[in-house]
Amino acid sequence: MTGFKIDAKARLSIELALTAGRRDPIFVRQQEKDAKALGMTGAEIDLARNGSSFDFQLSRAMALALSSNAENRERGMKAGLDAQACADIERIAASYINRSQLRSA
Repeated sequence: MTGFKIDAKARLSIELALTAGRRDPIFVRQQEKDAKALGMTGAEIDLARNGSSFDFQLSRAMALALSSNAENRERGMKAGLDAQACADIERIAASYINRSQLRSA
Protein backbone atom coordinates (compact mmCIF):
# COMPACT_ATOMS: atom_id res chain seq x y z
CA MET A 1 0.00 0.00 0.00
CA THR A 2 1.35 3.41 -0.93
CA GLY A 3 1.80 6.25 1.53
CA PHE A 4 -1.13 8.60 2.06
CA LYS A 5 -0.71 12.26 1.16
CA ILE A 6 -2.98 15.03 2.34
CA ASP A 7 -3.49 16.72 -1.00
CA ALA A 8 -6.16 19.31 -1.81
CA LYS A 9 -8.81 16.65 -2.51
CA ALA A 10 -8.09 14.79 0.75
CA ARG A 11 -8.09 18.03 2.76
CA LEU A 12 -11.42 19.09 1.25
CA SER A 13 -12.91 15.63 1.82
CA ILE A 14 -11.89 15.85 5.49
CA GLU A 15 -13.36 19.36 5.67
CA LEU A 16 -16.62 18.11 4.14
CA ALA A 17 -16.83 15.41 6.82
CA LEU A 18 -16.04 17.84 9.64
CA THR A 19 -18.51 20.51 8.51
CA ALA A 20 -21.34 18.27 7.31
CA GLY A 21 -23.82 19.67 9.82
CA ARG A 22 -23.38 23.30 8.83
CA ARG A 23 -26.56 24.79 7.51
CA ASP A 24 -25.00 27.77 5.74
CA PRO A 25 -26.08 27.43 2.08
CA ILE A 26 -23.39 29.80 0.82
CA PHE A 27 -20.67 27.79 2.58
CA VAL A 28 -22.11 24.51 1.26
CA ARG A 29 -22.25 25.83 -2.32
CA GLN A 30 -18.65 27.05 -2.08
CA GLN A 31 -17.52 23.64 -0.85
CA GLU A 32 -19.34 21.98 -3.74
CA LYS A 33 -17.77 24.40 -6.21
CA ASP A 34 -14.31 23.70 -4.75
CA ALA A 35 -14.94 19.94 -4.86
CA LYS A 36 -16.06 20.05 -8.51
CA ALA A 37 -12.95 22.10 -9.36
CA LEU A 38 -10.85 19.28 -7.87
CA GLY A 39 -12.71 16.73 -10.00
CA MET A 40 -14.89 15.27 -7.26
CA THR A 41 -18.21 13.78 -8.30
CA GLY A 42 -21.51 14.35 -6.54
CA ALA A 43 -21.27 10.85 -5.08
CA GLU A 44 -17.79 11.57 -3.68
CA ILE A 45 -19.06 14.80 -2.11
CA ASP A 46 -22.04 13.00 -0.54
CA LEU A 47 -19.82 10.22 0.79
CA ALA A 48 -17.36 12.74 2.25
CA ARG A 49 -20.18 14.56 4.03
CA ASN A 50 -21.06 11.19 5.56
CA GLY A 51 -17.45 10.65 6.67
CA SER A 52 -16.56 8.09 4.02
CA SER A 53 -14.87 7.73 0.65
CA PHE A 54 -14.47 5.27 -2.20
CA ASP A 55 -10.74 5.41 -1.27
CA PHE A 56 -9.98 3.21 1.75
CA GLN A 57 -7.09 5.32 3.07
CA LEU A 58 -9.13 8.51 2.78
CA SER A 59 -12.00 6.82 4.64
CA ARG A 60 -9.59 5.99 7.47
CA ALA A 61 -8.28 9.57 7.42
CA MET A 62 -11.82 10.93 7.75
CA ALA A 63 -12.63 8.48 10.56
CA LEU A 64 -9.58 9.77 12.43
CA ALA A 65 -10.59 13.39 11.80
CA LEU A 66 -14.10 12.76 13.08
CA SER A 67 -12.93 10.83 16.14
CA SER A 68 -9.28 11.34 17.02
CA ASN A 69 -8.42 8.43 19.25
CA ALA A 70 -5.85 5.66 19.51
CA GLU A 71 -8.07 3.07 17.83
CA ASN A 72 -8.74 5.21 14.73
CA ARG A 73 -5.08 6.26 14.61
CA GLU A 74 -4.00 2.59 14.67
CA ARG A 75 -6.54 1.68 11.98
CA GLY A 76 -5.29 4.58 9.87
CA MET A 77 -1.69 3.50 10.24
CA LYS A 78 -2.60 -0.08 9.29
CA ALA A 79 -4.25 1.38 6.16
CA GLY A 80 -1.06 3.21 5.18
CA LEU A 81 -1.27 6.58 6.94
CA ASP A 82 2.05 7.44 8.54
CA ALA A 83 2.49 9.14 11.90
CA GLN A 84 2.94 12.56 10.29
CA ALA A 85 -0.26 12.21 8.24
CA CYS A 86 -2.16 11.17 11.38
CA ALA A 87 -0.82 14.18 13.28
CA ASP A 88 -1.74 16.49 10.39
CA ILE A 89 -5.26 15.05 10.21
CA GLU A 90 -5.75 15.49 13.94
CA ARG A 91 -4.47 19.07 13.68
CA ILE A 92 -6.98 19.79 10.88
CA ALA A 93 -9.79 18.29 12.96
CA ALA A 94 -8.79 20.30 16.03
CA SER A 95 -8.82 23.52 14.02
CA TYR A 96 -12.42 22.86 12.93
CA ILE A 97 -13.47 21.92 16.45
CA ASN A 98 -11.90 25.13 17.79
CA ARG A 99 -13.67 27.22 15.12
CA SER A 100 -17.02 25.67 15.94
CA GLN A 101 -16.52 26.31 19.66
CA LEU A 102 -15.72 29.96 18.93
CA ARG A 103 -18.99 30.33 17.01
CA SER A 104 -21.05 28.78 19.78
CA ALA A 105 -19.56 30.96 22.51
